[in-house]
Amino acid sequence: MLVTEVSTETVAPPERFALWEELSAQSHVRNLLRSENQDDFRARMRILHLGDVQVSALAMPHLDVVRTSRAVRQFDPEVYQVNYAVSGGGRVTTAGRDAEFHAGQAVLIDTSHPMKATLHTPSHRWTSFVIQLPRVLLPLPEKTVRRLIGVPVPGGQGMGGVFHRWVADLHRRAHEFTPADVPTLASVTTDLLASTLSRCLDAEDALSPEARRRALGVQIRGFVEQHLDDPALTPQAVADAHHISLRHLQQLLADDGTSPAAWIRRRRLERCRRDLADPRLVIRPIRDIAARWGFTDPAHFSRLFRAAYGMPPSDYRRPVLDRSVRESATTVR
Repeated sequence: MLVTEVSTETVAPPERFALWEELSAQSHVRNLLRSENQDDFRARMRILHLGDVQVSALAMPHLDVVRTSRAVRQFDPEVYQVNYAVSGGGRVTTAGRDAEFHAGQAVLIDTSHPMKATLHTPSHRWTSFVIQLPRVLLPLPEKTVRRLIGVPVPGGQGMGGVFHRWVADLHRRAHEFTPADVPTLASVTTDLLASTLSRCLDAEDALSPEARRRALGVQIRGFVEQHLDDPALTPQAVADAHHISLRHLQQLLADDGTSPAAWIRRRRLERCRRDLADPRLVIRPIRDIAARWGFTDPAHFSRLFRAAYGMPPSDYRRPVLDRSVRESATTVR
């Protein structure tokens, strides 16, 4: 099983906090925990297991976390934990640093250091992501990473934004992955984290060429997904936005057996297909949907769609139209 999902609401309210303590110790590291909500601690956890890399989503209320020097001496798994605040925030003290962090920021923790943290989060939704991996897997020197332990790292833009979107997508698609995907997902997660940290320290040269290459590839894909509705999005525009040559861009995508133009076209077609299947857009003309995603010639769009999905867009949309008509008739009666 790649995904584990647990909730404290499977037991009676008085038992929920103790259950969370045990779940946290098994899935991450045993720490001392305290909460203002210990009498009825409602919390959820979803864990995506990627070999030695683990990506967790947490939903929980207020929590104080303490890792003592004695706990470090008794058991140290020698892992890094990246705690990304989706909502709420808190304060962390570790490695001689004391800092507040807020939603949209990530904090790096090293289990070899004592730590105190306070988390203030609304428990009704996913509130944080935790990425855990052995220190030896991160392709950066420990002395370089040490400078960022306990320091809030922005996650809203640049490589921080790319890393956050990647982790959020892993969480959203967790049940779609198979064991065959694990090596790639773990590798990309690790490389993106390393690239994010190195950018914060202007230490990108510490990354291996392969790690930089994979991180750049994910960054480019995220950029394209965000700009698919821009008619000016071309392979050259993508290359220019990332300060690389068109040839370099072609080489990056050659690993996937495609070209920049073909890849952009495929992603735009997929957006069109999704909109055509959306009952909320049933009254929007097909040509408008195509134009929204960069296809200004309806006949050309129809040919491309048929080649990709085996039928013209009007036929693909027909079941949605028929269902809408039936529902309208039922409402009238």
